Amino acid sequence: MPGKVKFFKLCKRFVDEKDAPPEVKQLEYYALAIGHHIGVVDCLSPVMVMEEEDYFKWISKLPQGKARSKLEGLAKWGELEINRDHVSPLVAALAQASTSFLPEEKKWADCLLQLLQSIKKEPAIYLVVRLSEGASDYSGQRADGR
Repeated sequence: MPGKVKFFKLCKRFVDEKDAPPEVKQLEYYALAIGHHIGVVDCLSPVMVMEEEDYFKWISKLPQGKARSKLEGLAKWGELEINRDHVSPLVAALAQASTSFLPEEKKWADCLLQLLQSIKKEPAIYLVVRLSEGASDYSGQRADGR
């Protein structure tokens, strides 16, 4: 059964005040900037959803390279993160492939480009792309064994 691919954007971060008392506010700001530390909870909001098959057809139109490989990693891992290191290659790949996109794919590309611009402006923001529950038809087996 095909799944859905969901894009999420970091919308808020919370810091457990017990882990960052007032006298170490710089630690709190540092933790917020780099995330993934004890006491930091990331809140992600959904920003784009598509069928799994449509996602893989769309990204197959990207040129071979770093950006396409990054997005194809979803088939293997079931989840991927897009951060500031991925912005330039993804923007370039989307621009290069734009003439081959169908109307719906163009909408997805435009949405992703807007999200990438927000990461460029605020590097602490990142995206998470997840394959919903259900086996992927593209990798044969997901990283979790399904």
